[in-house]
Amino acid sequence: MIGGKKIACVIPARLRSTRFPKKMLCNLRGKPLLQWVWEAAKAIPVFDEVVIAVDAEETAQLVADFGGKCLMTSEHCPSGSDRLAEIFSRGLLDADIWVNWQGDEPFICEQMIADLLQSCDDDESDLWTLKKKIMDPEEANNPHFAKVACDRHGFAMYFSRSQIPFYRDISDFPKKELYKHVGLYAYTRKALKKILNLAPCPLEIAEQLEQLRFLYNNLRIRVHETEYEVFGIDLPEHLAKAETHVGHSYS
Repeated sequence: MIGGKKIACVIPARLRSTRFPKKMLCNLRGKPLLQWVWEAAKAIPVFDEVVIAVDAEETAQLVADFGGKCLMTSEHCPSGSDRLAEIFSRGLLDADIWVNWQGDEPFICEQMIADLLQSCDDDESDLWTLKKKIMDPEEANNPHFAKVACDRHGFAMYFSRSQIPFYRDISDFPKKELYKHVGLYAYTRKALKKILNLAPCPLEIAEQLEQLRFLYNNLRIRVHETEYEVFGIDLPEHLAKAETHVGHSYS
């Protein structure tokens, strides 16, 4: 709880991922990937409740096996945000602030959550997310990394897979202020209620970034800077990298 507001963490765990099917059932250092995420989230003291949003009985059984709590959601939810909105609409969980922690991101730390929620007691924001300064020119031009541009108050103006802003007269990379979007979200109850009725917008479809749907419909997204970033398991080879990361972190 922060400032009297109840904080819920929902972990969307889609089983049939297109790029890495059934990755939620994979083991990382002898423990299910989803269990790593569950245990990391349960260790965050500001969370009043932690649940896993599943869409298949296989995943529900896995969660039961390691003692977690899950809620069944539709397998047709196109994104984690939609899965949280479904839980909200069905009255399965109640909270003032809803954190979306993806089930394939086992290395989110407590400081990232603190960075994310540092202004969640204000009434100007509908959502919160994170950004990290880009230090590598390859990341700046890599479409796999979403970028974000913000206004003077720290609210998102636009997200893109292209480099934003485009520096017309500066070629020296160290002089550029570029930020990548770190895909960790928190939503107000009001924002989730609105998201329920939002259809994909042209910008979202073009960039394949769901957060553009929120901007397109005038939701205010506060973006806080962090020194950390998420490490998602999107492909089988990422699991091998995660094995190494665990080895360095827990040796």
